[in-house]
Amino acid sequence: MNKHIILLPGDGVGKEIMASAKHVLNATASEFGHSFTLQQQAIGGSAIDQYDTPLPEATIKACGEADAILLGAVGGEKWDSLPAAKRPEKGLLGIRKALGLFANLRPVKGFPSLLHASPLKEHIIDGSDILIIRELTGGLYFGTPSERRDHGNAVVDTLHYHRDEIERIVDKAFQSARLRHHHLTSVDKANVLESSRLWREVVDDKSKEYPDVAVEHLLVDAAAMKLITQPDQFDVMVTENMFGDILSDEASVLTGSLGMLPSASVRSDGVGLYEPVHGSAPDIAGKGVANPLGMILSVALMFRHSFQMETEAAAIERAVHECLAQGYYTADLDMKDGESVSTGQMTEAVVENLTVKSVSDSICSMYV
Repeated sequence: MNKHIILLPGDGVGKEIMASAKHVLNATASEFGHSFTLQQQAIGGSAIDQYDTPLPEATIKACGEADAILLGAVGGEKWDSLPAAKRPEKGLLGIRKALGLFANLRPVKGFPSLLHASPLKEHIIDGSDILIIRELTGGLYFGTPSERRDHGNAVVDTLHYHRDEIERIVDKAFQSARLRHHHLTSVDKANVLESSRLWREVVDDKSKEYPDVAVEHLLVDAAAMKLITQPDQFDVMVTENMFGDILSDEASVLTGSLGMLPSASVRSDGVGLYEPVHGSAPDIAGKGVANPLGMILSVALMFRHSFQMETEAAAIERAVHECLAQGYYTADLDMKDGESVSTGQMTEAVVENLTVKSVSDSICSMYV
């Protein structure tokens, strides 16, 4: 099977971890008899340097014709002084909007060998397995007007949602809960915001179509507290754009390192953009010490959600798990024992563990 994949390395460590993704892609193709057409395009700060825009038209066109997109990271101090409309992050927001990638999926699950690295006590984080689903193309980040007024002394941002936008992300959340443990937590601020009251109304209406899924409503402040006191009480969480941005980052650090976590931004037809949750880390770029595992696990999510290749996804996740169990770790991981390795060495260790022989239908996938 041939798939057309666009690679967007971006900035900072993005280039290094994208090299790791390519290595794992090639190894997976060899192991499972696939072929992939890989095409690289510019985004973020590197695109600004080359084309004076964080999202060139050529990148949009290429991504629009792809089966899936892999993204490294965008941003860095070099471009911090640019006007807001030309910042690297606008490239990321723009490609999500241009492709209609309305659902961000962020699985958060602790690795047994890394539980000690969590800021929470091990007994609190142990057993946690959360899928956070964030609406990605509406809300405060895209509403208009968004501008300074009164000679810069006043400002307005607009939080706008249409019922259809809420319904499609809520449907995605219910469908995901059905594949997991049949429990959905909807997060809002319905005691204050009219947009949240509509959100809660849609969730209650949609729940009638999914009677097998238990629904819980939480205000966003209560959800934030519960994430650090009872994270094992969550299964699937769904929320609007800004709340999801904040809560998913909060949940991410519970596992001990942002470098371990993947994410997917998808639409209804399966096309998606896959990226690790960490940033471009310009302070360590070029040093060969970046953790490639979040990027590699994002490749696994691509196989699962865009290509429906569960066996391949599970094989990659198993390979990552085995590397950690064998004691390999990068500088960001607070390991008790083991061997500190470079980006390239960690990638090689994953590839060495990526074999078909131990993959079977009985494998319990680490991420949904």
